[in-house]
Amino acid sequence: MSTHGTVAPTGPSAAEHVRTVLARAVSLSLRTAGQEYDLIGMHTVGPDGAITLHLRNDTPPDRDPAEAPRGGRAALLEFTDIAPAAVRRRVRARVSVFGRLTPADGDDLRLEATLVRLGTPAGAVDVGPGELARAEADPLAVEEAALLTHLADAHADLTRRLPALAGHRLPAGVVRVVPYALDSRSLTLRCEYDGGHRDLRLPFPAPARDAAEAGERIRRLLSAPCRCPHHSSARSRP
Repeated sequence: MSTHGTVAPTGPSAAEHVRTVLARAVSLSLRTAGQEYDLIGMHTVGPDGAITLHLRNDTPPDRDPAEAPRGGRAALLEFTDIAPAAVRRRVRARVSVFGRLTPADGDDLRLEATLVRLGTPAGAVDVGPGELARAEADPLAVEEAALLTHLADAHADLTRRLPALAGHRLPAGVVRVVPYALDSRSLTLRCEYDGGHRDLRLPFPAPARDAAEAGERIRRLLSAPCRCPHHSSARSRP
């Protein structure tokens, strides 16, 4: 599998990125035995990254471990990370978890992962189960969508000031700037212009441990002298 692009030292590792997507995911797609199901609110992720499916009696039909072949039933779980804001190309990442479904507590099923694949606009990378078990999700993973929505809806004045932090890195001809992603280390802006977009990452002075600290970090960004942030080279056609 290709590994286009390199994660910046200040950014999350591939395993941490996967754990973050899994932590905030509400829905997933399950493929098994030639069938596909969309599951909403029917899974949990353990501290070690293990995924447990809490399936209803009506879906899927092969949920009964007694019907599975020895060693479990081959399965693929797919998670899609979508930006909270309505922007061009909202899919930020896809996580595919390959493995086998085995019995868990009660009627639940546990996915014994054999391979995890992270796909982003920059490329794709495979993550081993051991790496996933050792990694941790970003502290803001679960709250990210609410925080970004609040920033855009309740603090439009701050949002209008954020692009000034980009300095000369802001692409010419920008028609819209939207808060696109938020993690404990940075705020990322999606800058849309004719013909595509560019994502600009604004690093925090120090990592945020919770939502309150994230708000404080954003205020510190706005009060700091203008500086050129790290930025992604991702550009796309609409």
